Amino acid sequence: MTSRLTRTVAATLATAALLAFPLSAYASVTEPTLSEAAVTSMHAVRGALVSAVPVATLTAAQLDAAAADFPDAPPARYGVTVYRLIYRTIDHNGRPTTASGIVVLPDGRRGALTVAEYLHGTNATKAYAASLDDTSTDRLVTALFAGAGLVGVAPDYLGLGLGPGLHPYIDTKTETTASADLLLAARTFAAKHGVTLKRDVLVTGFSQGGRASLALGRALSRGEAGPFRLGALQAVAGPYDLLGSELPATFDGGVAPATAAFYLAYFVTALNRTVGLYDDPREAFQEPYADTVEGLFDGTHPDEEIVTKLPDSPEKLFTPKFAERLKHPTGRFLRALRAADQICHDWTPRVPVHFYSGTKDTDVVAANADSCATSLRARGAKVTVHSMGAVDHFGTAFAAFPQIIRAFGRWA
Repeated sequence: MTSRLTRTVAATLATAALLAFPLSAYASVTEPTLSEAAVTSMHAVRGALVSAVPVATLTAAQLDAAAADFPDAPPARYGVTVYRLIYRTIDHNGRPTTASGIVVLPDGRRGALTVAEYLHGTNATKAYAASLDDTSTDRLVTALFAGAGLVGVAPDYLGLGLGPGLHPYIDTKTETTASADLLLAARTFAAKHGVTLKRDVLVTGFSQGGRASLALGRALSRGEAGPFRLGALQAVAGPYDLLGSELPATFDGGVAPATAAFYLAYFVTALNRTVGLYDDPREAFQEPYADTVEGLFDGTHPDEEIVTKLPDSPEKLFTPKFAERLKHPTGRFLRALRAADQICHDWTPRVPVHFYSGTKDTDVVAANADSCATSLRARGAKVTVHSMGAVDHFGTAFAAFPQIIRAFGRWA
């Protein structure tokens, strides 16, 4: 479910050079640094804009060069400018906090424009968020939507980028509120640039962001994001069915063992903070990992470092008793999983839904898309599952997003 697509592809090298922009040109713009204590003491409207800073600019030609690893991506029609926003939102318990994200405007366009909101995949490192990392593929994909003439919007989620505290990984509640509140902040920001955001929002995401896309789509369809409503929904390689597909695959080999250890360590430590799965890490993790695993996910360690400090399988990470709890959930853990999986069960999308999966994906098994599609169809939704063929997790994204950019571009 990782979002670090560009760490191993040529697009990384291109983007690293192209997205760097001299902020000295904006010396008059300041951005506050907010401590967690200061943030939580605020009493403010959700979606209120705290600050906006330009962080990158690309010409249409530079966008095309940066997108070289996305086969058949449509050529950019516009150059773009990327802005980092800090805005007000709420945490898992409904307390006020702030989050960061990006808004990407197509250069030279004014008036009423359509928003494409992109939700990113797994990231355990604050500095790797699209609002901070010049080499981020999440930033690039969002910019490609703007290059098509849309307004690109992408939240970092809570606790990533410049957001205070820890990231509540796979927390449907805050993935939804952070995404919806960024839309409201983006509306305020865009108006300062002569842009009005149209009501219909085009929603997409990859991996963790794939499942978050369904949650945001549900919120938009229920009128939970101010004036905005769902215009289109296309999700890529998401773990939509945690209980029935993804969690079992982390133990039966469907998810590569070392990958499973990373995802489960992140998920369990994050879920423990919101739901409570253990009182002492030694109840869940074997030594020597019990002493270090929570600290690895404090947002300061690069993903690459975290992987080297975890074992190569879940069986080596968890105590036998806790591993059985993961394989056969009960109690509050089972209730949390069932609640999370409601994104496929408790609403009926009124727009066509498109899922994208790959047959060689050993991060998020393709059964997730099939299971969710079956559930949504049973409620009367129109759902299409697109197999990208014999490609892995990242290959699925590289094959799917050119199609999504082209489809969304028709709204520009």
